[in-house]
Formats: sequence, structure tokens, C-alpha cells
Amino acid sequence: MKVILLQDVKKVGKKDQIIEVSDGYASNFLIPKKLAIPFNERNVSQLEANQARKIETDKQNKELAIKNKQKLEEKELVFILAVGASGKAFGAITAKKVEEEIKARFKVDVDRKKFINFSPLNHLGLSTIQIELYKDVVAQVRVMVKDKA
Repeated sequence: MKVILLQDVKKVGKKDQIIEVSDGYASNFLIPKKLAIPFNERNVSQLEANQARKIETDKQNKELAIKNKQKLEEKELVFILAVGASGKAFGAITAKKVEEEIKARFKVDVDRKKFINFSPLNHLGLSTIQIELYKDVVAQVRVMVKDKA
């Protein structure tokens, strides 16, 4: 029996894949647990419509990420950090602080888990942070850390 998988099933196939399985496995396990639906014209056309909708949404999200990338790369973020007489910084600029500043200043939703190779900034000067906004869209954000005085 041919079925269309609704979810990834271990050792069987991936989501939206059309596979051939035994009648008993399909009717007693896959279909009742809503892991698959029977293969027929209506379900195939619905699958194709879902895939087309997913591609369109993916395209729109990528365009939005490219616009946000341009917005983020135009300007630099400025942070103030207290520095002692010996030149040692008190505290650091963390990913959370950078994320909050981007959200407040640019109105762009970023996830600090998507910062590439980020380590807290505890030195003065200009640094560049890479942020993955979407698949294959990486923004180079300039961050200036200045002395409090």
C-alpha cells in the first residue's frame, strides 16, 4: 500500500515522502497514529499545495532576512563599558545585551543562539559579530565598545 508520510518515521522515511509499505503496517500503525495518510489523488494534490505554500513562505522569510541584514549592516551598535585605571574592563557586553539592543534599535528579531562564534566583548574598540538571520543569510554587525569616561 502506498502512503504519504506526515512525519519522519524512523527506518521508514521522511515527512512528505511517498512510500510503499505493507497493508497491515499502514492500516494498523501508520494511519491510526496519524503518521501517514493513504496515497490518492486528493492527498497528493494537497501535499503539492502544502509544498508550494512552504516554498513561498520560505522565499518571503529569506527576503525579509536580506532586508534585515542590510538594516543591521548600515549602522554600528555602541556600548559603554566601565574600564579601570589599569585598562581592565569591568563586566562585558554579552550576547543578550547585543540581542536586546538590536531589537530595541532596529526592531529586528534575532536569536542570540544564532550568533556565530560569539564570545563576550570585554575590550574597548570595534568588533564585528556574525549573526545568522536565515539559511545562507549572515549579517556582519559592527559593535563599538567605548570607555565610560
